[in-house]
Amino acid sequence: MAKATYKDAGVDLDIYRESMARLPRLLTRTFTPRVIPLKDGFAGLFQLDFTNQLFARRYQDPVLISCTDGVGTKLKVAIEMGRHDTVGIDLVAMSVNDALCCGAEPLFFLDYVAMPKDDPERLEQLVAGISAGCIEADCALLGGETAILPDLYATGDYDLAGFCVGVAERQRVIDGRAIEPGDAVIGIASTGLHSNGYSLARKIAFDIAGQKVGDYVEELGQTVGEALLTPTQIYVRPVRQVLSYYRVKNVVHGIAHITGGGLHENLERIVPEGVRVVIERGRWPVPPVFTWLQRLGEVDQTEMDQVFNMGLGLVMIVAPFYAESVRHQLARSGLKSWIVGRVEPGPRGVVWGTM
Repeated sequence: MAKATYKDAGVDLDIYRESMARLPRLLTRTFTPRVIPLKDGFAGLFQLDFTNQLFARRYQDPVLISCTDGVGTKLKVAIEMGRHDTVGIDLVAMSVNDALCCGAEPLFFLDYVAMPKDDPERLEQLVAGISAGCIEADCALLGGETAILPDLYATGDYDLAGFCVGVAERQRVIDGRAIEPGDAVIGIASTGLHSNGYSLARKIAFDIAGQKVGDYVEELGQTVGEALLTPTQIYVRPVRQVLSYYRVKNVVHGIAHITGGGLHENLERIVPEGVRVVIERGRWPVPPVFTWLQRLGEVDQTEMDQVFNMGLGLVMIVAPFYAESVRHQLARSGLKSWIVGRVEPGPRGVVWGTM
């Protein structure tokens, strides 16, 4: 009787070791001076402040801010395209953008990659995207886990999860409680669908419309796959610059990352009692990928609004006097933005208004 081996069960340790050998350079290129080297350790080490006095933060009352997320069924598009070097950017973006809503400086990121079998090249592409996202977010890819799960995933499939830890001074934490009547609502451009609503987007594009990832769409100016695989915008640097610029003033009263649930649901999470946010439709251009999907799927507007970001990936609620100054700073960082609404007295919530 033949002896059972791990390889026969679906896990080849030699290939696994090859996979692991490809990853250290992708991690170390993201390391900041606060990362403490620990070769072959079981965890990552990170010091909260700099040892170099020139760069020391000198925190008075630091609060750690953490969040986690995945990429979702956008991964199915990457698999169909055979391109795996961008979804890692999405993975980082979904977590660091959430942390940013509290005013956090992202410190480090951890990833979790699950695959049915070892695939060194694909794993390297995935982690290359995660590494690139961490560099864009100014945070260290401190470590992660690669799980080979032959009985849980079909051949060719995989899944990603990510975890971000950030820090903010307690008195600088942004939680929406400062939002008040008269505040301006600034919508910041998304790069498309980001990483939300892909179950509906894929159903429309592939099942209802019968499109293929390689089909070129004139109104999009690119193929279906390219449009659906556009990475999520990482807002960390531009928004952190705004927050640093107004360090002494109470200018930014609330930040919302517009993910699943759209503008209304995500904005409502930060609105305090006694005020409502009025959003004026038509204040910003809706990217063609949304109108294309809406037309192909004959989706009603309410459904579109509650599933997709509709062109606004982040919303900042700011003191009205500084609204144009904030927009100017965002523009200097390459981000388009618009005044898309206002805050007024009323029952807590988010409503559509008129221009």
